[in-house]
Parts: sequence; C-alpha cells; structure tokens
Amino acid sequence: MRLMWFRNDLRLRDNPALYNAACEQQGVVAAVTLTPDQWRQHDDAPARLAFWWDNLVLLAKQLAELNINLKVLQLRSFDDCAPALLALAQQYKVQSLHFNREWPLNERRRDDQVESLFLQHGIKCDAQSSGDLVIAPGRVRTKQGGPFRVFTPFAREWRVQLLKHFPVFTPPPLPQPVCVSEFDKEPVTELFKQWGYRQDLWPAGESAAGDRLDRFIETKAVDYKELRDYPALESTSCLSPYLAVGALSPRQCLLALQRNCVDDSWLSSSWLNELVWREFYRHLIVDFPEISQGKPFRPDVESRISWRNEQALFEAWCRGETGFDLIDAAMQQLLQTGWMHNRLRMLTASFLTKLLRVDWRSGEQFFMSHLIDGDFASNRGGWQWSASVGADAAPYFRIFNPERQQQKFDPQLAFVQRWLPDQNNRPAPVIDYAQARREALADYAGEA
Repeated sequence: MRLMWFRNDLRLRDNPALYNAACEQQGVVAAVTLTPDQWRQHDDAPARLAFWWDNLVLLAKQLAELNINLKVLQLRSFDDCAPALLALAQQYKVQSLHFNREWPLNERRRDDQVESLFLQHGIKCDAQSSGDLVIAPGRVRTKQGGPFRVFTPFAREWRVQLLKHFPVFTPPPLPQPVCVSEFDKEPVTELFKQWGYRQDLWPAGESAAGDRLDRFIETKAVDYKELRDYPALESTSCLSPYLAVGALSPRQCLLALQRNCVDDSWLSSSWLNELVWREFYRHLIVDFPEISQGKPFRPDVESRISWRNEQALFEAWCRGETGFDLIDAAMQQLLQTGWMHNRLRMLTASFLTKLLRVDWRSGEQFFMSHLIDGDFASNRGGWQWSASVGADAAPYFRIFNPERQQQKFDPQLAFVQRWLPDQNNRPAPVIDYAQARREALADYAGEA
C-alpha cells in the first residue's frame, strides 16, 4: 500500500507523485490535509479556498473510479501534518509516501518535517520536484554555478535546459486493485460553504482547466503578444486559478503551446515567457529564502524609501475609490471576481507603492486575501518588482501615469465603464499625480 498526499496538485494527468504512487498497482490511499490556521496566516483568499475545495471534490470522484479514495485530515497548521500523516500511514501499513514538493519557505519546512518523520519510522518518501514546475530549482544556473538574479538571462538559460532535458508528461494513474477507504466530505463541507467564488467565470475541475487551455491555444495564443495589455478584450488565458490549485500543470501548458506550432516559434512565444516568469519567482524563493520572510530582494533600494502608509489613502485604493478610473475599475474587478488582469496588477501595485507611497507588503497582503489565483511566489515577486525592490525590478524612476495608461490600453473606456458604470458619482482624485511623482522620484533617489 502507498500513500499519496495531495496539496495544490489537484489533477490526475501530469501528476508525477500520483503516477509513481499508482504505477505498480499495489493499492493507494490518498490524503489531503486541511490547515485553516495556516490559511489565515498566509492570507489565503476565501475565493481561492472555495475553488480549491470544489476542485478537490471533483478530483475525489475521479480517484474513486480508480479505486483510490481520499482521506480528509482536519488539522490546524502545518505543524500538525507530519504526525497526522504518519498515523494514517501506520493505520494502512503503507510502504511509501508520495507528494509533489512546494517551494515557499513554510511549505518546504512542512515537507521536510514530514519526510524526516517518515524516514525515522522506516517509510520511504518519494518527493517529486517537478509537480509544480517545468524545471526544478537548482537546475537553471549561471556559468559560475550560482542563481540568476535577473530574468532575461534566467529565461535564456531556462530555454537551454528545457531543450536539453525536455519534460516527461506523466499519464493518469492506473486503476488500483481495491479501495481501502471512502471519501467523506460531509464533516468539512460547512467549513467551505461560508466561502464562494464566481463559478460562472471559473468552473472547477481538471476537465474545465483543459478545455480552457485548449480554447486559449487555438483561438487567442497567436494574438497574445499584441492584445494581452488590453483588459477589455479578454485576450489572456485566465488559467492562473487552475495553475494555482494544480488542476493544470505548467508542463501541460507548455506542451499544448508546442503542439499548436508547426515550427520552433513557440520557444519565443510571449505567453511562454509568462510561464518562465512563474518559474523564475519560484526559483528565487528557494535560492533567497529571505524573500519568503517579508524582506525585499533589493534592501539597498528599500532603505532609501520613506513609506508614508496613510491609512485613508490605502483604504481608498482597497475600495477602488482613488478617483483614477483605470485604477478603480481594476480594483472593482478584483473585488467582484477575485481576479485582475495582469497589466492592471502591475499598474495598481505601482500606483499604491510609488504614488500613494504605501508599503508594498500591505498591497501584497490585500491581493493575496482576495485573489482566486493567489500564488505566493508570483504575488510577492510581482509586488516587489512593482515597488522596484525585487529581482529584475522596474527602475525606480518608472512610474506609470494611470491616465496615460487608460488612454493607451482602454481608449474607448470599455473596461472602465464595465466596472465603473456610474460615472456621475466618481470621487475626486486622492492625489495630484505630477506632485506625487516628483516626491516619489526624490524619495527613491535618496533626495527626500
């Protein structure tokens, strides 16, 4: 008997840990650990948790058809995982534990605790490094053998390593000879009923994720580079919620893109570049654990910044009431759907940190507590980039003008009017852009 531990890898296809657990058909019991105290500590959004749960319920049905039933372990925090999983393993006399590694610092410590305890009790651990990545941390290195600190050379070497060691796509698991337990979701359903998300926008399940990927590749990928910055056009993939809970893997995205191209043009695709950014941020938090501890990648830059942290300005930003239409429309999209267009994430983050001069940590926490696709590495990396304190960050003097951004990327006001239909009751701007920009430049330059 083998034990499969699910986390943010809620799929049958291209799940290396699950495949290894089931490949010899010796019987598999699956488990998932619920840690609500940890969710609160990590600011996980209610929409993300509800979406995760619905994906889990659908996965449990798929597993049951393969004679793999899922045990739900109701715990409190990551510290409870190791003893609870060991007790389950001993109950079913399993010979090995299988899971896909996760990369934020707390998750790595949790996984190390579990692995250590299992090995102490003579139970093997199969911890896969490629469940959430195309290329595992440590394999994309500079010529000196160190980590990359800048995206472009990282992306170049990432592509080199990709072609040298093209990823293997693992098939769905084989059916097992016998079920050893039953999936009993009723005791914990109430925990998730209090939360919700836009099911019309994000239907749960591996099948829905695959369908959305296919539609994007077939109809939108070819124009992605030209149209991705226009939020009213809905020209991005909108796959991030599925990647965040693991209903879809980055390798599946990569292979779908490759299959749709008749030549090697997929290697230079702008959409592939977005997947590489996702990988870059994960590699960074492994090589630089201080990022996971709330510290900037560029402390030398942050040391020059005087965060004003005016609560009234922060709250106006949170409510989407800054008086700058594109900023407020973007925040309304987030508040109403749990998702925000990628360019607008960059724009709203720059506005908060550089013009309102609010600490990037406050904005990052707010995003994480609202995003259905909340992803620690990407969210933290994006916020540090926007505040010019991260890896390969925007130069401190790059400060977006929200009115010019609106003129360029929403010239017909289609996006603004969708999310701010009542234009007669708009608040006055909370800042004078020109003055705020001058003050920010002086502060970042150490002249304030």
